[in-house]
Amino acid sequence: MLLSIKKEEWFGNIKNDILGGLVTSIALIPEVIGFAIIAGVNPITALFASVTTVVVTSFTGGRPAMVSAAAGSMALVMVTLIKSHGIEYMVAATILTGIIQLILGYLGIQKLLKFIPKSVMLGFVNALALLIFIAQIQQLGSKNTWTYIMVLVTIATMYLIPKLTKVIPPALIVIIVMTSLAVFLPLGVQTVGDLGDMSGTIPFISLPTVPFNFDTLIIIFPTAIALSMVGLIESLLTLPLINEMTDTSGDNQREVKSQGLANIVTGLFGGPAGCAMIGQAVINVKSGGLKRLSTFTAGMSLLFLIVFLKGMMIQIPTAALIGIMITVSFETFDWKSFKYVKHVPFTESIVMLLTVCIVVYTHNLAIGIVVGVMLSSIIFMSKLSKVKVTKQGQEVSIKGQLFFASTHGFLESFETIEFEEYTILDFTDSQIWDDSGVDAVLKIIKQLNIENKNFKVIGLTFHNSKLAVNLKEYN
Repeated sequence: MLLSIKKEEWFGNIKNDILGGLVTSIALIPEVIGFAIIAGVNPITALFASVTTVVVTSFTGGRPAMVSAAAGSMALVMVTLIKSHGIEYMVAATILTGIIQLILGYLGIQKLLKFIPKSVMLGFVNALALLIFIAQIQQLGSKNTWTYIMVLVTIATMYLIPKLTKVIPPALIVIIVMTSLAVFLPLGVQTVGDLGDMSGTIPFISLPTVPFNFDTLIIIFPTAIALSMVGLIESLLTLPLINEMTDTSGDNQREVKSQGLANIVTGLFGGPAGCAMIGQAVINVKSGGLKRLSTFTAGMSLLFLIVFLKGMMIQIPTAALIGIMITVSFETFDWKSFKYVKHVPFTESIVMLLTVCIVVYTHNLAIGIVVGVMLSSIIFMSKLSKVKVTKQGQEVSIKGQLFFASTHGFLESFETIEFEEYTILDFTDSQIWDDSGVDAVLKIIKQLNIENKNFKVIGLTFHNSKLAVNLKEYN
């Protein structure tokens, strides 16, 4: 069942969920607006898209307390399409993204998550932490002195308040105090209202005004595929992080379906595609949000802000939000990875560092994860492809895995072996995994037949009997 109305998933943490949701709704504002401007989307449209995304995933998602909204990683994918064909094609791509994700959810694409090694997971988390930090530093730019003071005071306060009281989330206290200072004192700091044009209106549900034909599909399909992959990668890799923070478990398949449904709804309201946002998810949990009520509150609070309290919302100083997000980047970064680098093989460390570098350089999670997984696979196959062939009297022992990557070394080893008149090929410590392995063994047998040697093959283990049928007579 995709829709969740279970009492235990909604209630039992009401006060903290509401407070966490309030903080999260405010924390969403600068990032959503900033990336909306990059993509060329109206800020109000992007904010409302975040409302629909987080509310839909509150009811249908597989991970309570995980925040999904109009994320920057998705915005970067849409930039080219919007510039080339306009907003309506972006809307069509968003709906198609949701449909693709929904189909992938039913096909069980989440099972591929098990093929992502720990080194790549650590690289992903640390890369996102660095991206969050870099984005905040870039927003500072050449601001006035009060801006830097407010950022530093915010960071210090975020760590100090929890030591004094845990009744109210520190981020909420910081936002209220810093907004009051910005309103009543002539500090000259940048506010949310300075980020972009906030004069947009709430969109209504409608279909995109694009031709419903094959040509349109050709235009939007590449972007929709990219959005689907980036969104699912970020969501499925954020989910275990929130699992660890809350000491609970989520449902990966349900989350994939939920992301798809959320993007379909968001697209029908004319908004950009979204996915899980690791920074805001961490803020939500750190502010006490644990249940679905927290993300639902975040969505409703954000809606209330943009509809009824826009005048107040635009007064929030961005310096306070930057300070909060910098602390989030510190919390997100896996500091244990420094110990991890010291205690694991050098190749694992290289995979983690390379994943971090690629994600930070390209700002594309999909590229970093794919390269990391590919490199890990190559390293794994390289280690697995070492086959040892030894001769002792009449017996030739083969130790190792026979598959496409190891057959060359396997055949090379036999070039220096002189067969006896009667030879035993012992495969007890070896396994044949594919047709390449079968073919390599057949070549050795053919060589023995050519030399008119008597031989016996023992210990063959087949993982695909159909491929190995030609070897049965020798076993």
